[in-house]
Amino acid sequence: MLTRLRERKEWKFFAALPRADRKLATAWWAALVLRGLLPAGFAVTMGVLIGAVQRGDDLAVPLSLMGTVFVLLQVLAPIHQALSANLGNRTSAWLYDRLSEACVRPPGMGHLEDPELSSDLTTAREFDYGMTGPPMWMNMDFIAGGLVEAIGGFASALVLFGFTWWAPLVLGGAWLSTHWLLRESSVWRDRNTDEVREAQRHAEYAYRLAVDPPAAKELRLFGLAGWTVDRFITRRRQLFDLQYRATRLRQRPVIWSLLLVGGANVVVFAALAAAVNGGRLELDQLVVYAQVAVGTSAIAFGGINWAMDGAAAPVAAVLRLQEAMGTKGALAPPPDRPVPAVGTPAREVRFRDVTFAYPQGGERVLDGFDLVIPAGTSLAIVGQNGAGKTTLAKLLCRLYDPQAGAIEVDGVDLRSMAVDDWRSRVTAVFQDFIRFELSLRDNVAPGGAPDEVILAALAEAGASDLAALDTPLHKGYEGGTDLSGGQWQRIALARALCALHQGAGLVLLDEPTAQLDVRGESEIFERILAATRGATTVLISHRFSTVRHADRICVLEHGRVVELGTHEELLARSGRYATMFNLQAQRFEAGEGEGVAYEALG
Repeated sequence: MLTRLRERKEWKFFAALPRADRKLATAWWAALVLRGLLPAGFAVTMGVLIGAVQRGDDLAVPLSLMGTVFVLLQVLAPIHQALSANLGNRTSAWLYDRLSEACVRPPGMGHLEDPELSSDLTTAREFDYGMTGPPMWMNMDFIAGGLVEAIGGFASALVLFGFTWWAPLVLGGAWLSTHWLLRESSVWRDRNTDEVREAQRHAEYAYRLAVDPPAAKELRLFGLAGWTVDRFITRRRQLFDLQYRATRLRQRPVIWSLLLVGGANVVVFAALAAAVNGGRLELDQLVVYAQVAVGTSAIAFGGINWAMDGAAAPVAAVLRLQEAMGTKGALAPPPDRPVPAVGTPAREVRFRDVTFAYPQGGERVLDGFDLVIPAGTSLAIVGQNGAGKTTLAKLLCRLYDPQAGAIEVDGVDLRSMAVDDWRSRVTAVFQDFIRFELSLRDNVAPGGAPDEVILAALAEAGASDLAALDTPLHKGYEGGTDLSGGQWQRIALARALCALHQGAGLVLLDEPTAQLDVRGESEIFERILAATRGATTVLISHRFSTVRHADRICVLEHGRVVELGTHEELLARSGRYATMFNLQAQRFEAGEGEGVAYEALG
């Protein structure tokens, strides 16, 4: 039973509080318990005061006691509210720290692309934005209020034992029964269904469309502003309706709750009246027991459930992700004595019968893939979207390991090298390259490099005159500047070239000039060829004016090499490459100046 209790997300939530901030959590619990006991204490001190008045005793001590309890009742509430807000913020920060570590620590990236983890990842990532409920700092105050009432109810029931043993059992039992009778209204039972999660995803997507800058142009151009707002409102209403249906009070349980609670109160208060009439209860005792009888009602089913659900769900999600992501993002461990990567590749990079499929993706992206890349040469890879081009780049960076076969560098399986050691030999420009909101210097050399190396890399990428090295590349910062897409692409190229100057031996270029015009592309690629001469270069591009300059060209189709050779050799074969090249050349001759999508060639 204890094991099942520890598996509940509510238990995990409370266990997370001291891990977020032990001193603050201790103060929060102390204030919570004290606030819960004070109402019953106030009833007792009031009885003491009335008894002193009846007996004609000195009132200084009773008044002081009651005044102290009253002041604590007034003062502790705002103090506890501040503690709740601070502890909620600390807990949020702790959760985001754990989530960041869970996402970043694994050496691979399979955990970030696994659909089985997407729901927990959304819950953990968005919980404090107020999209699905109050943020954590506000939930903590709701939870504190609910727990204070519960403790106050049980403390009042305990005092009521002084009247008679059965009164708290009858009254407390009636109020406790509301928890069982209204259990279907508990948020945690059915709020997190697949239907609710789907509505939540749709609502969040519509919200992001409305508030994120990248979508602003097309929303306005195509007249989609009203559609976006309507979609957001509709999905949010659907989400609220689903949550309401999961939590609404049912008619029959409410009636039973009213009958039980009403009957219990009638019995207890009738007994109090009878005791007074029979002379068995004095006025001071009546005041105490009447107040605690009313205070016992705080045991009732209350509003803590939905707040607890909103606070506990992200804690449980983050803890699950911590465990699952480490496994999903793991790579094959190196041997006890890893093969050093220094100087590699010196002879070749070889894909030997490689098979690979993405997590839960089903279909194989690469199936029995074989390819040899001689060291010091350039290889261009072309093919339709989905042919496996970018997957090859990910495998070469060891972001994934193949399910079968091996990638060998100078005859050594990559899995025999330490991951970081091999990655120090690789530099890359990906299609979705990162744009750091940092200085130009830190964008080009995130890991640090001498200024002369950074400036040389910027010059090779044609980005010498973009900004000073200390300029932040975002206008949100003082003295910052914004760059165009093409300028950012030059920064990404400079980052790869800077790593090359610092010792990388393999350069991966995944659509490195996609955001540049034809003239800019030609200029940049000439610079790239000059800068990477002597390095092993793998180029992925859809522009044949670029790939034709590579030493060899590989045509991928359905995860296999269907053609391999120089530009001239492939044209002479009049095969797949020749068809694509001629079609693109016709587009250029017609004055369109850009490439065509590969899907049109399928």
